[in-house]
Amino acid sequence: MSTNRPMRPIRSYVRRRARKTQLQLKGWQDQWPQFGLHCPDEGYLDFDKIFGRSAERVLEIGFGNGESLVEMALHAPEKDFIGIEVYEAGVGNLLAAIHQNKLSNIRIFFEDAVGVLEKHIPEGGLSAVQIFFADPWPKVRHHKRRLIQSDFVNLVARKLQKEGIFHLATDWMDYAYQMMNVLSITPYFVNTAGSGVFSERPAYRPVTKFERRGFKLGHQSWDLIFKRV
Repeated sequence: MSTNRPMRPIRSYVRRRARKTQLQLKGWQDQWPQFGLHCPDEGYLDFDKIFGRSAERVLEIGFGNGESLVEMALHAPEKDFIGIEVYEAGVGNLLAAIHQNKLSNIRIFFEDAVGVLEKHIPEGGLSAVQIFFADPWPKVRHHKRRLIQSDFVNLVARKLQKEGIFHLATDWMDYAYQMMNVLSITPYFVNTAGSGVFSERPAYRPVTKFERRGFKLGHQSWDLIFKRV
């Protein structure tokens, strides 16, 4: 694949500062040393060594408060889950939930996702990448800050194994159709639901509190599930 050039810097997020609860602070203090991942100066991380086993690896980018990631890890103990988030309180919340649920199959990056993917995830090392409800940057002048662009999709393709899954979800219709357009013209993916068709929400993707609030306001969600070819 001829997409190994470094990506242009993407800042598809704003680091949010929020007061952390005592539970979140305790998560950072007590659980981060075991479940937090640090990026080395160079080179790929050895996830077999980190998790102590060889297993399918699922990467979630922007896990928010970690609610859905915890539920998926609980229901699929045979898989390893890697989360990336830049929201400190959300990371603290997930760390606390890992402890409360006695989970051993989650690890966390508090880093920029593009840098982690480019430098520290092995080529073909993931069975799935999922991004649920990324910032839609609704103003037209901000669309260039949306994460799902051709360069980023090509980067994800390099990190997925053959027949690996790229699963996106959004409640912003305009972004849903942009995602569909970008993925549909990428030669490394095929739409599992058929050309131009959005997928039904699969049972493995939990409905989050954020999504339930949206439903009450009359919002709709769109899922896109593409397979690496």
